[in-house]
Amino acid sequence: MKTDPTFWIAARAAGLAAYGLLTCSVVAGLVLKSRPFGTRLKPSTVTDLHRFLALLGLAAIALHGIALTLDTAVPLPWTALLVPGQATYRPLWTCVGVVSAEAMILVYLSFGIRKRIGVKNWRRLHWATYAIFAGATLHGLLGGSDSSRPWAMYLYLGSIGLVITATVWRALVPPPRPVRKPAVAQPASA
Repeated sequence: MKTDPTFWIAARAAGLAAYGLLTCSVVAGLVLKSRPFGTRLKPSTVTDLHRFLALLGLAAIALHGIALTLDTAVPLPWTALLVPGQATYRPLWTCVGVVSAEAMILVYLSFGIRKRIGVKNWRRLHWATYAIFAGATLHGLLGGSDSSRPWAMYLYLGSIGLVITATVWRALVPPPRPVRKPAVAQPASA
């Protein structure tokens, strides 16, 4: 009996979309501080984009997991989406994906409690984004079924290159200073 590949295709597409959105969110977060486009982009606009991309990435991760549990080719219990180590398909790399997704949820939720935990702790938590990105990359490369295909390898290498480039830019190039408008002299009153 032949199985229907719909959910398998949906799971792969959602996983790749989630990875692309995670990459874009990480790059947007790095661009926010380093501002490689000068003052043309408002920090609030980039922050909103960063958060929106992260939210879309989480939605794609949810679709990825749901489609995998609905697929019949490789049985995956729904508990495997929440509890690392429950999957039988490439268990180590699936576990890395689950942990990365759960960490991404924590970092995303931290936006709402930033004032409570303090900006310093919030920034420390955001350093986990590098580990999340690395985990998602390893999950895709070593757990994904398309990793051996050239286009998938280009996707991973391009994403890694973007994140490294944005990180180096942020580390080496100081953000632009705001341009102050000269004060307009008030006419002397007589």
